[in-house]
Amino acid sequence: MKRMRTHLSSRKVIAVLTAALLATGVAACGNSDTGDSGGKDDGKITLGFSQVGAESGWRTANTTSIKEAAAEAGIDLKFDDAQQKQENQIKAIRNFIQQKVDVIAFSPVVESGWDTVLKEAKDAKIPVILTDRAVDSADKSLYKTFLGSDFVKEGRLAGEWLVEKEKAATGPVNIVELQGTTGSAPANDRKKGFADAISANPNLKIIASQSGDFTRAGGKQVMEQFLKANPKIDVLFAHNDDMGLGALEAITAAGKVPGKDITIITVDAVKDGMQALADGKFNFIAECSPLLGPQLMDLVKKVHNGEEVPVRIETQETTFTQEQAKEALPNRKY
Repeated sequence: MKRMRTHLSSRKVIAVLTAALLATGVAACGNSDTGDSGGKDDGKITLGFSQVGAESGWRTANTTSIKEAAAEAGIDLKFDDAQQKQENQIKAIRNFIQQKVDVIAFSPVVESGWDTVLKEAKDAKIPVILTDRAVDSADKSLYKTFLGSDFVKEGRLAGEWLVEKEKAATGPVNIVELQGTTGSAPANDRKKGFADAISANPNLKIIASQSGDFTRAGGKQVMEQFLKANPKIDVLFAHNDDMGLGALEAITAAGKVPGKDITIITVDAVKDGMQALADGKFNFIAECSPLLGPQLMDLVKKVHNGEEVPVRIETQETTFTQEQAKEALPNRKY
């Protein structure tokens, strides 16, 4: 009887072990099927991306490009909208570090104040890519590369067009400027490029300059203030199309004809801006392409694989007059 009990006990132990192994196998399959591996076990690259916000048509097109390109490239994208607040972006980057993503990319709300969190990413051995906007850190080792536009060049091209247009002017040409988000790279750089270019003609004077925060509502509000404070405005330079489109409403409400009574120059070349240019309400646009997604995903793969990449990669862009806008509009993707 004793030997029989021992034999039965052994069978019970084997049965228990078998059940445990089966349960473990089922659990493992369950994790794999539901994607709980966090993009690590399936060989996918996980990218944490923090976007500035959704303040303009340009930004919406940029977000769409990034999401579509990530899906096409087979990259697991963790996307965060900072709602135009630096503290939200810093929090998002720290969350990405905690999640141990493979690569972090972000478009900085402002230029300064990033060294601490970027050092944390570097210490965690997570490479960082800057998109669209740069940072002013002296430590270039905190990020692998910058992908985006030459904002100074955009401002300069806008200014050079105006200098050529007003080369015969004999009296003062009064300019108002709608700046982008205070402290941001595009606002700082476009302002500089434009100012440098118009210095070639002493008749061109910026009589008022204020931030409209890259939004249509901001552009309209600030333009209303400009029109009340300045009876003679000849030119508006808006740092993006959306602010220019908002300004159109204020100009029209003031009884003036946009594009005729006030020359309007903007940056971006989103579809609504291009339509305004084709209609003669804008006069000139310097392009800033938002379609950075495919280039970004290519860079993500390269830095993840440890490949060397250029420290700065600029997008290829152009400028548009009214006739050029009419020609380009039918095939415009954004």
